[in-house]
Amino acid sequence: MRAALLAAAALLTAAPAAAQDDAARVARVLKATPLIDGHNDWAEALREREGERRWTMDLRDLGMSDPAYNTDIVRLRRGLVGGQFWSVWVSPDLPGKEQVEQTLEQIDLVRSLADRYPDTFALARTAADVRRAHAAGRIACLIGVEGGGQIDGSLSVLRAYAALGAGYLTLTHSRTIDWADSATDDPHHDGLTDFGRKVVLELNRLGMLVDLSHVSEKVMRDALAVTRAPVIFSHSGARALNDHPRNVSDEVLRLVARNGGVVMVDYAPGYVADAYRRWSADSLAEKARLNSPPYNGLDIGQPEKAAADYAAWLRAHPAPTVTLAQVADHIVHVAKVAGIDHVGLGSDFDGVGETLPKGLGDVSTYPALLAELMRRGWSDADISKLAGGNVLRVMEAAERVKARLAPKSTSVSKRVGHEQSL
Repeated sequence: MRAALLAAAALLTAAPAAAQDDAARVARVLKATPLIDGHNDWAEALREREGERRWTMDLRDLGMSDPAYNTDIVRLRRGLVGGQFWSVWVSPDLPGKEQVEQTLEQIDLVRSLADRYPDTFALARTAADVRRAHAAGRIACLIGVEGGGQIDGSLSVLRAYAALGAGYLTLTHSRTIDWADSATDDPHHDGLTDFGRKVVLELNRLGMLVDLSHVSEKVMRDALAVTRAPVIFSHSGARALNDHPRNVSDEVLRLVARNGGVVMVDYAPGYVADAYRRWSADSLAEKARLNSPPYNGLDIGQPEKAAADYAAWLRAHPAPTVTLAQVADHIVHVAKVAGIDHVGLGSDFDGVGETLPKGLGDVSTYPALLAELMRRGWSDADISKLAGGNVLRVMEAAERVKARLAPKSTSVSKRVGHEQSL
């Protein structure tokens, strides 16, 4: 009996020791390499829930007052975050001019973070900016424009976003637009149009990253064929594990490896787990079956009965649990097919609109995910690449392409000499 008790005690003390060792390894890696998340919708969540209060409200500990938020300063610090691409998403259903106006408001909000909390945040546009912010103990604020419709068909608008610090453009969101097909809408163009190809090349010229999350597979392939710089998928998963059209097939993963890009793995349950994706489709179908305006549905015209019947369906058909380990499976698969140099993190915090995977409920949980990969045998060097090294490399490559594409200036002496000879 005594021996059994001693063995049990040994197990209890061994587990925390292992966890402490993982935590120490994670902290060591993230001290040297900034953890950079490719996609967080906090700015839009603040706009939607807080309205004008978002400009002045205290953002340090939102979780205490509103657990619906995945993000605040306290939890960013706890999660050892070194850089964040803040999404400046607006609804793709808005008219183009309104999309531009609201995008500018979102960019303004992200830029204001560094002014309001200078000890916590620093604006960043380049990889060097991110490294400086990290060395100073600040979180680098990067900007991602999440939808090609937000440029309203104008390269001048795209250039204005770049001038304001935008670091990437997602070519589409959930809707097919005039020049590119979305993964979640009917295709109209069989990929990119000629103008869409010009957008990709202009992004290269501006040093902005081409983001291929949300686009159809044909757009992925077209963009990879056109771009002169590595691309990113700011928040996507592996299609081999969950056959959602938003995810990335093994064929495209191999193209990304050749391109030098990076796939930043999303946490949204519908992209992570096939069982959840199917349950979600079934739940939407049940809602429509019960109450589908204007004429159909078993409970049509009876909203209270429809709500009660749907609640009963949910009790009988609970959502499948999605876990941190399943997100790690996507990361491992991307690394296996594309290579360890081509995977990153793109949580989609505050933009999922669903219950997040168990163990990944907010921005404080990055160390837990990295520790899971360490337990699977990933080295510190592997974790460093995943956490931020890969996306920093892609940013630096895009900056070199920008420099290469810049027009060559004529020296003053040559101009003067030319004028004198006329």
